[in-house]
Amino acid sequence: MSVNLETGAGLTHEIARRALAVRFADLPGEIRALARQCILDTLGVALAGADDELVRILAAELAEQGGNPAAGVIGSDVRLPALSAALLNGTMAHALDYDDVNLAMPGHPSVAVLPAVLALAEERGASGEALLTAFVAGYETACQVGLLVGPGHYNTLGFHATGTIGTFGAAAACAHLLGLSEAQTVHALGIAATQAAGLKSMFGTMCKPLHAGKAAYHGLLAARLAARGFTARPDSLECAQGFARTHSGDFNPAAALAAPEGGWHIRHNLFKYHAACYLTHAGIETARKLRLDHAITPDRVAAITLRVDETTDRVCNIAAPATGLEAKFSLRLTAAMALAGRETGRLDLYTAETAADPALVALRDRVVIDFQKGWPNTRAEMDIRLTDQTTVHAGHDAGIPAADVAEQGGRLEAKFAGLVSPLLGEARTAALIDEVAGIDRRENVAGLI
Repeated sequence: MSVNLETGAGLTHEIARRALAVRFADLPGEIRALARQCILDTLGVALAGADDELVRILAAELAEQGGNPAAGVIGSDVRLPALSAALLNGTMAHALDYDDVNLAMPGHPSVAVLPAVLALAEERGASGEALLTAFVAGYETACQVGLLVGPGHYNTLGFHATGTIGTFGAAAACAHLLGLSEAQTVHALGIAATQAAGLKSMFGTMCKPLHAGKAAYHGLLAARLAARGFTARPDSLECAQGFARTHSGDFNPAAALAAPEGGWHIRHNLFKYHAACYLTHAGIETARKLRLDHAITPDRVAAITLRVDETTDRVCNIAAPATGLEAKFSLRLTAAMALAGRETGRLDLYTAETAADPALVALRDRVVIDFQKGWPNTRAEMDIRLTDQTTVHAGHDAGIPAADVAEQGGRLEAKFAGLVSPLLGEARTAALIDEVAGIDRRENVAGLI
């Protein structure tokens, strides 16, 4: 079907067709490797987040509701209905804000897509190959829909794309795994469209992780309902008062359908090595570089100027955070943490005690944010005026994906081991790494969780 790039007519059908067309045999080896890396990283951050307070609250509610024990909960022997497992596992995987990012959404694709398709695959006894292929299909769909409504959807109107756009990715992945027809998948996307939700104003609260879980839940529900014959508008993305027209001032079908560099959106996946909002990472890396290159200690710092794009002001500029969650969304505090030599990849660093640490607060208050217009929101530059009146400068762009996928895999395994070994022990952690490395050879994923 051809798409009218002015009106968008035919767009929902084309995105559904593209999702269903993804085949394991057509996935290049590098793309399969990246998908396995996304799965490993998501499982790792979910295991590490399993005991978070917000997860315990949600788990208690879902356990009380009960239901068919069809799918497993990460980090426990609890089993829940597939929808409940998708909701809980998705929320758990985003609880630490340590999961991967794609700027095409812009948001966190894996925590919205994987928990949905994993619960469904476990319930259905699907193969690892089918799981991985469906995951890639959903990942690509999320990026396409994100480009359709970007940048206004996220930057201007304040929707949290992980919750909104992620719902479409989860729906497409589950439609692929269920083997739905194009017409059914179009309906699944429409059912997803009318459920998609999530507000950036909730950043720094328990609701932000919930957005990822709800995206997984709603996407899975959309595909299951479509499989039963539930219908929606067949043009939900492009119609008047449809998703794009109501959720953004931007409407760009050409961007949604354009081939990404390298042929796949997942090729531009960005993994996190700091346990904070991704838009703080460039500032963290810049501060870390200056500290190491110039042997800077806090007592030598007179003033700090951090230059970042103005859109970060609405994402991660909590000036004086009071909680661990708020600390993850503070440009000034995370920069101070990096300058003070704190290990920003440590989960236990993001606490109320850290936010109130007098030495860090004093350093934080020397940071002045200089907002720039039109910069990539992953770029930062920093000037530090030292007490001897000299000034040092550095910059970093956190939006550039790794060139060496194999090397990235090693780094991710180290991250995974650091998160999971304290919970499972070294032997079980190594076994799980091996299990995910061979997931596409697994005939049935039912035992993975």
